[in-house]
Amino acid sequence: MQGEQNLSYRLGNLQGVGARKRQEDSFAVANAFDVNMIREQGLFFTVCDGMGGMKDGKLASETAVASLRNSFMEMDRNGDISSQLRDSVFKASEAVFDVIGGSGGSTTVTGIIYKEQLYFSSVGDSYFFLLRKGRLYRLNHEHNLRHEKFLSAIRFGDMDPSKYMNIPEAEALTQFLGMDGMSDVDCTVKPFPLLRGDVLMACSDGVGGVLTEDETRRCMSFVSERSMCQQIEQFLVAHARRNQDNYTALIVKCI
Repeated sequence: MQGEQNLSYRLGNLQGVGARKRQEDSFAVANAFDVNMIREQGLFFTVCDGMGGMKDGKLASETAVASLRNSFMEMDRNGDISSQLRDSVFKASEAVFDVIGGSGGSTTVTGIIYKEQLYFSSVGDSYFFLLRKGRLYRLNHEHNLRHEKFLSAIRFGDMDPSKYMNIPEAEALTQFLGMDGMSDVDCTVKPFPLLRGDVLMACSDGVGGVLTEDETRRCMSFVSERSMCQQIEQFLVAHARRNQDNYTALIVKCI
C-alpha cells in the first residue's frame, strides 16, 4: 500500500519551560518550507528531551538533535531508510555519550516523511501520536521499567500485567540516548503510508505524560496547527501541575 501522492505538510510547534528552572528539551526540522527539498530528500523532524536530574540535559538534547539532523542530511535515499534511521539513533547516542560520558542523556522521537511515507524511531519516554479520521493512535512505546515488566509478563503468558502499574521506579528509563550500552530502539521496519488529513504529533513527556487521551485527540482535531498548539498549552495550564516538566510538541498535518 502506498501513501497518497503529492501530499503537502503544515507544521506547528510549541515549547515551554513549565515549572523547571530552564529548558532542556530541543527540537529541529529540516526541509519544512521547501517543497522541492521535501520531494528530493524528505521532511525531517525530531524532539529530544534532556533528562532532568542528570548532568547537562540541554547539552545532551542539543547534541542528539544535531547528530540526528546531520545523519538525515547524509542518508542514501535509494537505500533502506528505516535501517539508516535506526543506525542514526545509535550514532546520536554515541555522540551524547562522547560529550557527557554516561552521566546524562536524552530521549528522542524522530520522524522522516519521504515519498508520502513515514519512518520513525524513538528511545525513552517521549510520545508519538497519529490522528487519522478522528481516531488517535500512539505509534511508539516507552522504554521504562513498567513497560519492560509488561513485555516480560506477556512473553511468559501473563496477559494481565496490571500489577506492574505502580511498581517502585516504574517511570525509570531503561533506554536513553547517551547511556553506556544502549541496546534498543523503537523503529519502523517498513514505512507507514500517510493519508491526506493525517495529523502527527511528536512530543516530550511534559505533553504526552500530562494530557489525557481525549485531550490529546481534541487538540489534534483543530483545523490549524496554531490552534492545536494553543489548546495543548491551555490544557497544560488547566492541569496546573506544580512539577510541570519542560514541554515540547511538533505537529505535522498532511494536506
